[in-house]
Amino acid sequence: MTAADQPARPTGAQRRVLAPLALAQFICSFAGSNMNVMINDISQDLDTTVQGVQVAITVFLLVMAALMIPGGKLTDRWGRKRCFMLGLVIYGIGAVLSAVSPGLGVLILGNSIFEGVGTALLIPPVYILTTLLFEDLTARARAFGTIMALGGVGAAAGPLIGGLITSVLSWRAAFVFQALVIAVIVLLSRSLVDPLPPDPARPFDLGGAVLSAVGLVLVVTGILAADNNLWLTVGLVVGGALVLAWFVHRIRAEERAGREPLLSTSLFRSRVSNLGLVTQNAQWLVLMGTSFTVATYLQVVRGYDAVQTGVIFTAATLGLLVSSLAAERLARRFPQRTLIMAGFVLTVVGVGVLIALVAGTPGAWAFAPGLLLIGLGLGVMLTPSVNVVQSAFPEERQGEISGLSRSISNLGSSFGTAVAGTILVAGLSSHAYAAAMAVLAGAAVVGLASAALLPRSPAPGAGDAAGPGPGAGSAAAARRPG
Repeated sequence: MTAADQPARPTGAQRRVLAPLALAQFICSFAGSNMNVMINDISQDLDTTVQGVQVAITVFLLVMAALMIPGGKLTDRWGRKRCFMLGLVIYGIGAVLSAVSPGLGVLILGNSIFEGVGTALLIPPVYILTTLLFEDLTARARAFGTIMALGGVGAAAGPLIGGLITSVLSWRAAFVFQALVIAVIVLLSRSLVDPLPPDPARPFDLGGAVLSAVGLVLVVTGILAADNNLWLTVGLVVGGALVLAWFVHRIRAEERAGREPLLSTSLFRSRVSNLGLVTQNAQWLVLMGTSFTVATYLQVVRGYDAVQTGVIFTAATLGLLVSSLAAERLARRFPQRTLIMAGFVLTVVGVGVLIALVAGTPGAWAFAPGLLLIGLGLGVMLTPSVNVVQSAFPEERQGEISGLSRSISNLGSSFGTAVAGTILVAGLSSHAYAAAMAVLAGAAVVGLASAALLPRSPAPGAGDAAGPGPGAGSAAAARRPG
């Protein structure tokens, strides 16, 4: 590769844009996992149960998943920057409400509802703006590597940072920390420029938004009810499936009538994108499921406090940070399919090590090797999975695919916390820990199988003959006439 073929380094404007976007992904991922180490503190302070705190965590993730598709569509109508800033304000209000909450209800309102809605508005612009501003596949991998590194570190380091804040101050201070970070992001975003003008006349499918949200809420709520009433679980899951089927029927009818639905069925005609979405769902399912399962087990069964639990998660944070920051170098040397498969293999091995060592060793060190491997594996594959999906579509479809991509990822987070958490909470005194981790390993195997079906391609940047990868040049092509 000659110097002329090398992708341009990020410009000063690109770096200034990347800072608030990456920090936004960090704080939203942090919010999804930092409460895991506060389970005992919150339940005692608010006079609730472990299951009550699990509900608050899962509802936050679920609200994000349910509203991410509408949030992505609204970026076209309102503009990327406006949605981003509005999401930050709503999130900040939720963080303040959570910090002063007198009971579980207000905590759910602030953390689960307000922060969830805010995240659904601000996260799609993060990925849309990154895709539009970084057209070269390797440069885009570098940018997504930074964003996903901070996102992954936010999720993995959430227990450590949250544990330290909870132990030194209180669990409420962790929400004050979130509000302060949001204020910093608002300041950094003042110079943010939207590369595409908003289209106020763009239609918005409100009925489709309601159906998709209700369907997802019913399915995840059904999973949460499994440890109390299996018949209720069946009823809610079946009801959710029927509502989602109604949603699919509606969007097909809208398309036949020549109207724009909430989610175009053509988004699912890309085999590469579909497989990439499955890998994204599996990655976040494993990450958030592992975080909740291990943190709950350490506190409820082993009796560790918040800071001890957070320190144990340092291994996962370190692994994820190292591999995520190497995303640019890895993207130049290996095909994205290879990276995603390698990540899932490391993750499956890590889960196996977690189960084996924890079962036979009472010490805290037994958690470190498995968490390190899981962190390394997730860091290796988070960026290529996002890049595969985002690069498969031209810029005029980035609002749709970003919303769908983030919805699928956050739905994975919801499933991870709901499924693994329900198994764990239902039988903390038996072999529930091993059972929950085994379910997560199964999800990683599904992700590995999906990654294996991705098309083989040379490493990005391997030469002109290799091409830039699926859709890598689509943003630029969309701006050319003809």
